[in-house]
Amino acid sequence: MNPFYVSRSLRAVACWALLGTLALSGLPAQSEIRPYASLTQPTDRTVGGRVTDATTKEALAGCTVLLKGTSKGTTTDANGDFRLAIPDDKSTTLVIGFIGFVSQEIVVGTQTTLNVALTPSAADLAQVVVIGYGTATKKDATGALKSLKSTDFNRGIINSPEQLLQGKVAGVNVTSASGEPGGRQSITIRGPGGVRTGSTPLFVLDGIPLDNSSTGGATNPLNFLNPQDIEAIDVLKDASATAIYGARGANGVILITTKKGKAGAGNITLSANVGISNVARPIAVFSADDYKRQVVAVGGTVDDQKATTDWQKEISRQATTQDYNLSFSGGAERLTYYGSVGVQNQEGVLKNSSLKRYTGRFNASQRFLEDRLTLDVNLTASQTVNERPPIESILGAALSANPTYPAYDATGQPAKYQAFTNPVLALNLLKDLTTINRVVANVSPSFKITPSLVYKLNLGVDYASSTRDQQAFASAVPQQDGRLDAAYGTNRNVLIENYFTYTKAVGNHALTALLGHSYQTFSLTGRNWSINKFPLSPIEPANNPGLGQDLTLANNRPGGFATQNDLQSFFGRANYQYKNRYLLTATVRADGSSKFGANNKYGVFPSFSAGWRIHDEPFLQGGPFSDLKLRAGWGRTGNQEIPSKITQALFTSTVGPTTSYPLDGSTNYPAGTTYTRLANPDIQWEVSTQTDLGLDFGLFNGALTGTVDYFRKVSNKILLEVIPSDPIQPASTYWTNVPDMTITNQGVELDLNYRYVSQRGFRFDLGGNITFINNVVNNSPYSVITSGSATGAGLTSATVNGYVNGQPIGTFFLREYIGIDEKGVSKYRDVDGDGIGGSDKDRIAAGSALPTRQFNLNASAAYKGFDLTANFNGVSGNKLYDNTANAFFYKARLVKGLNTTTEGIGEPTESINNAAPVSTRFLKDGSFFRLNNLTLGYNLNPRLIGMNRWIQNIRLAVTGQNLLVITNYNGFDPEVNTDRTVNGISSYGIDYLSYPKARSFVFGLNLTF
Repeated sequence: MNPFYVSRSLRAVACWALLGTLALSGLPAQSEIRPYASLTQPTDRTVGGRVTDATTKEALAGCTVLLKGTSKGTTTDANGDFRLAIPDDKSTTLVIGFIGFVSQEIVVGTQTTLNVALTPSAADLAQVVVIGYGTATKKDATGALKSLKSTDFNRGIINSPEQLLQGKVAGVNVTSASGEPGGRQSITIRGPGGVRTGSTPLFVLDGIPLDNSSTGGATNPLNFLNPQDIEAIDVLKDASATAIYGARGANGVILITTKKGKAGAGNITLSANVGISNVARPIAVFSADDYKRQVVAVGGTVDDQKATTDWQKEISRQATTQDYNLSFSGGAERLTYYGSVGVQNQEGVLKNSSLKRYTGRFNASQRFLEDRLTLDVNLTASQTVNERPPIESILGAALSANPTYPAYDATGQPAKYQAFTNPVLALNLLKDLTTINRVVANVSPSFKITPSLVYKLNLGVDYASSTRDQQAFASAVPQQDGRLDAAYGTNRNVLIENYFTYTKAVGNHALTALLGHSYQTFSLTGRNWSINKFPLSPIEPANNPGLGQDLTLANNRPGGFATQNDLQSFFGRANYQYKNRYLLTATVRADGSSKFGANNKYGVFPSFSAGWRIHDEPFLQGGPFSDLKLRAGWGRTGNQEIPSKITQALFTSTVGPTTSYPLDGSTNYPAGTTYTRLANPDIQWEVSTQTDLGLDFGLFNGALTGTVDYFRKVSNKILLEVIPSDPIQPASTYWTNVPDMTITNQGVELDLNYRYVSQRGFRFDLGGNITFINNVVNNSPYSVITSGSATGAGLTSATVNGYVNGQPIGTFFLREYIGIDEKGVSKYRDVDGDGIGGSDKDRIAAGSALPTRQFNLNASAAYKGFDLTANFNGVSGNKLYDNTANAFFYKARLVKGLNTTTEGIGEPTESINNAAPVSTRFLKDGSFFRLNNLTLGYNLNPRLIGMNRWIQNIRLAVTGQNLLVITNYNGFDPEVNTDRTVNGISSYGIDYLSYPKARSFVFGLNLTF
């Protein structure tokens, strides 16, 4: 076929599709369909003008000028000037807006020139923030909260919402546990408060509180959400803000609002991003030449195979990430909609690791009955496919393998050795694949009973199912039997909420009252089975389980579990204002949980806060402040994070020496029944009491804005599994509230932002925040409650850190290493004075994994079509335990034919027989300062390439992630937290063969039609 005809046909199809899109989007329909040529006819007339700052009279470059009810518009140039073609209609209205200024709507009439002066919006005080079961303007908020819009989010390769706000909010510390695609993110808001609560805040997606439980695999459960669909994230930090969520607000609340449609012309947005990633900081093990010299130096014999292999390079790669998103939005007067589809395929920098995500979203809002009834619908569906290599085993092998051995044989296949397993071969012998399907949806009708009273119903469901196949492929060299472990899981979360909102203003008084009921049920189920001894075959065990030859109960007993928990709540809130400057808020929520016994099933969590808008007082009128507000709040939140049914008794009936004894002196045990858990209906809710005192201010007409907060959070009635004081007990442990034990977080937050706009159109924004925070544990019944343990040969289960009286959470409780003695053996400080250094009684509190200072810096600049944004983040005052060095980097490894680092031979007189137990020798400074991301963008005017009739906006951008990190830590990365949890108690600050962080460059193209 002639290409000319194909091209002409495609143009025609595109024209008809565009006409259909415009008609569906609510534009006035024409009485007839006009031919293609009519689309090139000029508009009726052109209007122009200039936009200036009403205060400084300076021209405002980059202002948006939109034709109301459509997406048609332009932006002002460096002189503040604009020109726009508009319909020849006297009722035509233009909407002129700019960040930090109050938007204006102007009816054009017969004017051809418009001069518009915008008034500063006093640091965006009219900005709407989500506060839970409602909204408020920023100026009226009395709690400690921070709102981020999509324009504020971090850029680059993003898998989950936590990464969007890293470094953006004072008091919020986001730690990437590893560099694995889709890896878990550790996030704390004003420090961790409980023993079993961990640090994860409550996430609420479009009104649905999400369950943080993982459905399957080891990745972040929030990976299902496409960051491109998020419009705003609101972070509630203090109890006066979070108490409306009661029991689940102890660690803070993060409210996620997805994008919604707007009335007017339809928009189609297409984005494409391609990223390239490499290992940012390989560990500096010895090269082949250095290795040979060091082996000889310690008296070993070199097994030299003449190669120069960099094993870290062999198991890693230059990884590619592709991310494509298509969205459409629009609507008419009473119906608005937003929809999107997205595909992300992220390769990991370690071979055979990847995350694939497929998402679809549809949001709609329809008004009925003369706008008294509004129906909101939100739906998201996603599938994530996560492939994981055996991370710890291949990293451990790569760091220690003899670098003189070649990775591949003469045929180009991974070489096989009897002495050790080639790390490259190990990659191909194991496979871990997890697929998770998740649907989150809610229908939320609201009815205006009277002009002041609104009833709202929220019906939501969050359903996820997972399959995980872990396969070991049969191999002759190294010898390995084939095996398949399969697991299936479901996670169902159903929500029903009803609440009334009453709003009334009379004279100087204004009241908003909320009263509601919530019922949420959580169901988790799981099944697993396995088959052994698959033969050598090109068929993967998961594709034909019947090839397995061992299905005995001894080796392959199937397992499973099912739990259900219910949470019923009654809540209310009242906001009162007097003269728009005296603000009061009172909140109370009563939560009843099926996890607790009958005696204490319900917990009541109140809060109170007040605000004084000092700036609006007559004595401050005309002063230097554009905003000045004092806030104070107090409240209680709770914690129910204990295992299901632990308040109830549990029995076990088996035949064996632990449940009965022979009655006839033989070895024949009769059936026996024993307690494995005693009933305890008196367990209460763990409670956190929080106090906050804050000051919001603005200076220089809103150019400089800031917030200062002092906070104190005390958690008591700590829920803990303890050992009975009476040794004669049928159960070895039991759950209780520990009397008098407290965990306290207190500190100061400072957040500053400065904005500058020049007459020439240059715009510069500089913002930053710093948090000073101290954490302390008091009145614990134990010398240490272990939270993190070591792993590795001879190290497994050794205590590394935990909860120590008078010290912060995550305190490293270790023997103090003081050097090498004359025999070449490690010496440890004798703390208890018994003459023997290094016993358990000589352990000391050697610092904490929790940082005492968190600091972040954000800067952006824009001129004409160019913009540059940089984000820095860092922490200090914290320690890291390098479990990797403890297990792999010491002198004795060289004699055994294993590689190590200069750190491993750092003590010249050390004996090659010296052991390396857990001690402060491997405790390191965890502070760092990172250039997290740097983005250079350019907004190309479609008119320059003749596409302005089809495309509204073209944006090109390049982003660098993890470009620079300043740190003394010599592991893969100082921002790490390997999961070394002990008995469900979260671990902090341990690094063991963590997936390396990547340095990435992402190239993006965004088109808006």
